[in-house]
Amino acid sequence: MVDFLFCPITRNSKDMKNSNQIAERLSALREVMRRERLGAFIVPSSDPHGSEYVADHWKCREWVSGFDGSAGTAVVTMKSAALWTDSRYFIAAADQLSGTEFQLMRQRVEGTPTIAEWIARELSGGDTTEVAIDGMVTPAADVEDLIADLRSHGGFTLRTNLDPFDTIWTDRPPMPLDTVALHDLRFAGESIDDKLHRIRQGLRQQHADGMLVCALDDIAWTLNLRGSDIHCNPVFVSYLLISSTQVTLFVDRRKLPLEVQTYLADHHVDIDDYQNVIRALRSYFEYNILIDRQQTNYTLFKAAQQSQRLVLGTSPIPAMKAVKNPTEQAGFREAMLRDGIAMTRFLHWLQPAVEAGGQTELSVAQKLESFRREQPGYHGPSFDTISAYQQHGAIVHYEPTPATDIPLKPEGLLLLDSGGQYDSGTTDITRTIALGSLTEEQRRVYTLVLKAHIQLELACFPDGCSGTQIDALAREPLWREGLNFFHGTGHGVGSYLCVHEGPHQVRMNYIPAPLHAGMTITDEPGVYLEGRFGVRIENVLMIKEAVETEFGRFLKMESLTLCPIDMRPVIPELLTEEERQWINDYHRRVCETLSPYLDDDTRQWLEENVK
Repeated sequence: MVDFLFCPITRNSKDMKNSNQIAERLSALREVMRRERLGAFIVPSSDPHGSEYVADHWKCREWVSGFDGSAGTAVVTMKSAALWTDSRYFIAAADQLSGTEFQLMRQRVEGTPTIAEWIARELSGGDTTEVAIDGMVTPAADVEDLIADLRSHGGFTLRTNLDPFDTIWTDRPPMPLDTVALHDLRFAGESIDDKLHRIRQGLRQQHADGMLVCALDDIAWTLNLRGSDIHCNPVFVSYLLISSTQVTLFVDRRKLPLEVQTYLADHHVDIDDYQNVIRALRSYFEYNILIDRQQTNYTLFKAAQQSQRLVLGTSPIPAMKAVKNPTEQAGFREAMLRDGIAMTRFLHWLQPAVEAGGQTELSVAQKLESFRREQPGYHGPSFDTISAYQQHGAIVHYEPTPATDIPLKPEGLLLLDSGGQYDSGTTDITRTIALGSLTEEQRRVYTLVLKAHIQLELACFPDGCSGTQIDALAREPLWREGLNFFHGTGHGVGSYLCVHEGPHQVRMNYIPAPLHAGMTITDEPGVYLEGRFGVRIENVLMIKEAVETEFGRFLKMESLTLCPIDMRPVIPELLTEEERQWINDYHRRVCETLSPYLDDDTRQWLEENVK
């Protein structure tokens, strides 16, 4: 975290209290480990459904370590503790772990040991070779890899049937019980019956009679239902068991209002208790069942393996869900229109408010939320807003809190990454905004990031190529100047579902999922200079057909996001004529689309700021 807020020498009383709390929790965990004769316990970030963001009930890694990022794995031995996370969280994790036993392990950084290597080193010469992880919250593929790694590093064995947090986390939040709601066909565009038909066709292509669906967004999409069990994600905790003739939803029945129960019955979907999924797997009647080891936790994988012939494959649902049907595409455009109105009204308000004084990172985030709440069909944010001023902008996933909140001044850069959940679609937008005078370095970096953003939007590429194959198009303007960023360039976006949606991505490391027309993808290159500032510019794009030639079908991008890009920081001489034309065309479309919905003052501001 930034130097002027967090000093590694002097810690305040709250920091000390948190450190003491973590020490007490580690002591409680070690008492269980001692009783169970464990050398190490591994605490992942996930829930039984492989979710990126989890309900409070499953935030065990955050509880035991104090680190609240969405990605990370804690490992505790009797005498040491470490936490692995990726580059998005290096700065935040270093601060949050400061003063605790936890050593930060920077994933994919040269010299960082793997979890198995570290455990082998820490337990060398000890009197136990047994390691544990909760198999109910860990994907089967991860557990199998871990078993092999631990065996190769000294014959360690892995136990998977223990959840110590059930006893040591005395005030553990209960399982969520929020109400499930119907997602109207006028937004979904495809009935539950048609989706199940397509899913069964996909299963037959893999010679499978049925499958267990664990991913919560896949279940919500399949059944045309939505919930609120996870903050910002309109999903509900459940499992779905599909056979060639039957469908069963495993869920706490208290979550289902009468209209949802009636709807499920009308579509021949049975309801069973959430806890009965293991028993159902053991008594499953079909010849075989498809299990996706990336999406199925190890405990359920073993339950299915004991009594069924397994087809180990990939769930057909994510690829189906990723290609938006015409109704969903129209819904995205409607959601982007509403979001664009809110964003433009906010940007019109922002500069005078900052100049008047009294605004902070948190206050402007709350103001933006108030503009969104005025839009019809708005359900809430699609993720917690990243409102990062100056040095905080270098922290990729910084979220202001009362402890870190700082005032905004009429100078420097504000990085604002936010999004909304609308009944017709999900939005995700980043704008980096000049609040006043800038340094030459800030202007240069901003312009280079804008060039990177435009280059991906201009891309034309063959149907079926992967996001990795076009990732370099965005990075090239930065690479040429010796700059880079270590997060993905783009991710899929759900249709009133999770803001991060696969299987396709645009990123440096190889992701083989093909790109097809109808997919949404974000375009969000950035540059982050620790202790100074950060720049990111993001739109949501729709992949469309471009042209078909003797060499095949080619695709292009259409920007769905409707919001002006701040041109004040731009160094015009660094832009090519093609890039200038893209900016002009984009701003013309933004102005023409949004103007009819804006008041006179905001419309005039928009027209002046897109010239």
